[in-house]
Amino acid sequence: MVGPGHTASSGSTLSAPMPRLTGPSPVTRPPSAMPDSTVRVVDVYPYRESSVNPEFLLLHRAPDTPYAGQWRMVGGKIDPGEAAWETARREVSEETGHAPDRLWTIPSVNAFYEWQDDRINLIPAFAAALPADPTLDDEHDAFAWLPAEEAAGRLAWPEQQRLLRLADRMLRAGIPPRLVVQADPES
Repeated sequence: MVGPGHTASSGSTLSAPMPRLTGPSPVTRPPSAMPDSTVRVVDVYPYRESSVNPEFLLLHRAPDTPYAGQWRMVGGKIDPGEAAWETARREVSEETGHAPDRLWTIPSVNAFYEWQDDRINLIPAFAAALPADPTLDDEHDAFAWLPAEEAAGRLAWPEQQRLLRLADRMLRAGIPPRLVVQADPES
């Protein structure tokens, strides 16, 4: 494949060179350095199984909070010394007022790149069965139980939409036991 500014074997130029961005670079690295990658947070897709189709819980962010006015699933920062699955369980309890009846890993991650920090974020994804409606905390002012497509349509980020749809497909097909989180991995 011939890129911008290169020539084809016939010697004809395929395109003009790409213009350089102006302004200071936010991150200075040696030319051979790779972007950093990090796991700092988790995403959790709470659901309830209905008689026909699963419904997913979205929480509406209250004013004066990060992501104010957005519909979001549960998520949060991993504390030092905490496993990602422990964060998922804790965040579900904190944001809904209920411990999950069942917590399982979605066999994929939310991944995105932040150019400002030259960082790839890898976010473990989980699904959590809830026993009841949430008790809202001060971060949220409303909630909704929605079918997968409607819930995905309210999420702002494409990777979160994809993961919610994947959780829905897996719920319909059956969750492999190896994906179900056990507080004691020996059990």
